Parts: sequence; structure tokens; C-alpha cells
Amino acid sequence: MLTCLGFQTLTACSTVSFPTVPSVDLARYMGTWYVSAGRFTMFEKNVNNAVEIYHYDEKTKTIEVDFSYRKGSPEGKEKKMPQKAWVVEGSQNAHWLVSPFWPLKFDYLIIALAEDYSWVAVGVPHQKYLWIMHRKKQASREEINAILDHLKTLHYNTDAIEYVPQKWNDNVR
Repeated sequence: MLTCLGFQTLTACSTVSFPTVPSVDLARYMGTWYVSAGRFTMFEKNVNNAVEIYHYDEKTKTIEVDFSYRKGSPEGKEKKMPQKAWVVEGSQNAHWLVSPFWPLKFDYLIIALAEDYSWVAVGVPHQKYLWIMHRKKQASREEINAILDHLKTLHYNTDAIEYVPQKWNDNVR
């Protein structure tokens, strides 16, 4: 499958060849995910308390993505980056296209998912980026490393992983 968008200087294009999980129960997937670790885009550097909240809009058949984080420290200024996503037809809900803003759309591949939906690993075809997320606010390094070990068995690049500080208190959402 080929997904391309672009202008002369901005292009997002990929041939989806990295395997995803066989299927995703979209209703179970929706909700709050805490970003634990990964290899991030330039917009996600030096983030703390990173959270993604997914909501499926039945009417438009889109997924609203509410990405928020604290810049620099757990008490830093809260930043929000709303996005919209679409499930790629025929992917059993495991391949999405995510748009941070028009006209860009990027592949979002659910490459590993806990049976109980307690954690997920999301990647991209060229393996440059990786997001490991949990349903709970703080995952241990051991839990994250076990997921990384699993991803290595799938031949997904796990080099240069950054861990996201998740330090919550009453004054911080």
C-alpha cells in the first residue's frame, strides 16, 4: 500500500511494509494512553507527562487525538497538539493515518499490543519513530524494556530510546 502526500518541500510518503498486529478492537483502544518511551519527532523533544487521548467519532468515522504534555518538566507549561486520524480500510484497525495539520498525514502502525490493552507500541514503516504507551501513568523501566525486547523479536529498531518522565501530583493534571 502506498500513502503519499506532499508539496515540493514537504512530503510524507511510505510503502507500508512493516507488519502490524492482526487486529485492534477500536472501542477498547480508545481512551487515555500515557507515553512511556520511544523515538520521537522534533515536536516531542523534552516532554514530560505526555498523554494521548483517543476518541472515535462515529458520525465522521475519524479518531480525535488529544496529545498533551508538559514542556521541560512535570510542572512546565502544558502544550496541546490536537490531531485527527483515520483507520486505513482493510487494516483491521491496526493501521491509521494521523494528521497533525492539513495536508500532512502520517502512518501510525500498531505493531505490538498487550492482550489486555494495557500497553501498545506504535511505529512507522521506516522505523524512524516509535511510541510505547501504557494505560497507567507510570510504567517501570523493566516493563518498558520487556516491550523493547519483544519489539526486537519483531525486528523493529529499538535504538536511541528516550524515556518520558511521568511525574504526577495534585497540581498537575
